[in-house]
Amino acid sequence: MKILFYDTKKYDRQSFQLALRHFPDINIDFTSSDLDPITASLAQGYDAVCAFVSSDVGTRTLEILHQMGVGLVLMRCAGFNNVDMEAATQYGIQVMRVPGYSPEAVAEHAMALALACNRRIHKAYVRVRENDFSLNGLMGMNFYRKTAGIIGTGKIGAAMCRICHGFGMRVIAYDIYENPDLKDIVQYVSLDTLLSDSDVISLHCPLMDSTHHMINKNTISQMKDGVIFVNTSRGALVKTQDLIDGIRMHKFASVGLDVYEEETDNVFEDRSDEILEHSTTARLLSFPNVVITSHQGFFTQEALEAIAHTTLQNAMDYRDGVEKPF
Repeated sequence: MKILFYDTKKYDRQSFQLALRHFPDINIDFTSSDLDPITASLAQGYDAVCAFVSSDVGTRTLEILHQMGVGLVLMRCAGFNNVDMEAATQYGIQVMRVPGYSPEAVAEHAMALALACNRRIHKAYVRVRENDFSLNGLMGMNFYRKTAGIIGTGKIGAAMCRICHGFGMRVIAYDIYENPDLKDIVQYVSLDTLLSDSDVISLHCPLMDSTHHMINKNTISQMKDGVIFVNTSRGALVKTQDLIDGIRMHKFASVGLDVYEEETDNVFEDRSDEILEHSTTARLLSFPNVVITSHQGFFTQEALEAIAHTTLQNAMDYRDGVEKPF
């Protein structure tokens, strides 16, 4: 089975080549180009393509992949909001993803962001390197006995609940489907109650029509003054301009973001020589109580190994006609 692997980074090649030892029937060619309508034609002669959360797997891309004879799109991630699923069905292209790889990796990164922005680790690091050992502007708050509000309690959200519980926090959560495995440490509440009662709010839900811009002017107004807000899920869960307005109005003690609406052109790219004109990213980075990382929540050795193995197993299951839940 031949797979064209798009948007290859060094760590992608390493993890997948290691995993290929267990899948001798699969051959992968790697390209640094990302998948979009222009590069889709490179897939001629391949059985499948492997794409990522930043790839353009829209209608036009899928049409061209169909013309090239591609029958399978392997998403090496959990998210698929960048895939036109209706078009994939129309062209007879199967889409397979990695619904769970290392939920602890993302949850641990969410807590790292919460701690870093709370205690201003980013500012303290730079300050001390310049021999400035003052503490002005670095004060945070204890997490112990504070209330953590977790929105979404799937695998990643559940891992975050356990981490917060381990910090001695009261953990409340909102989800349409309650997770019975969390009943001993989590109290499920309405979204309104979570927003008003939480000292720390962390998003762990998928991006759908019903969750698009769920954090907006109205929901932000319901939050406590001085709340810590973290998003490691999907950027479009948050209406960025409303978040910026909330930061300017001192609604948030601090904000930690691993994802944001404008991230597509930035993810995993070095843009240090560019001027980000008219950029909400630059606007967010201008605030001293905001910490932004580049979609790295998943980026652990264990997660990369799991992603590679699951993706390749998906390819074999497709070849062998094995039906799997999406």
